[in-house]
Amino acid sequence: MYWEDPPEDREAAVRTLAMPKDTNGLGDIFGGWIMSHADVAGAILAYRRAAGRVVTVAVNDVKFLRPVFVGDVVSFYCDVKKVGNTSVTVEITVFSERNDGGVARHVRVATASITYVHIDLDGRPRPVPSGKDQSQAARDPDGRPQSPK
Repeated sequence: MYWEDPPEDREAAVRTLAMPKDTNGLGDIFGGWIMSHADVAGAILAYRRAAGRVVTVAVNDVKFLRPVFVGDVVSFYCDVKKVGNTSVTVEITVFSERNDGGVARHVRVATASITYVHIDLDGRPRPVPSGKDQSQAARDPDGRPQSPK
């Protein structure tokens, strides 16, 4: 689910400041900078949902809607779109907070859909726990064998 305005019922997964080092020759923030932060934001939610290590397997869609400028506070909001057997697909909506003449406003600047795969310590896919199985997975987030008690 992509948002038109920043959601009020959650915090951004990632929030950062656009800096001069992140610009192209025209002074706009590079799309790759936005994509990198979107990937990190989505991975945080996927990690929590999978209760363990995840890796990016596909960038399904990225849309750049408006430019991001130096000095914008950029926020990445995430929502789980789909949970498969070993994968989690996350939708990310990106907003820039701009201060125009003393008034802050939020502008939707990009959207993305990224799929992550839940993996064990050897890098092999492992099942994403169902909601009821997440408490057990949280005690064993990386697929390590449980030590005997």
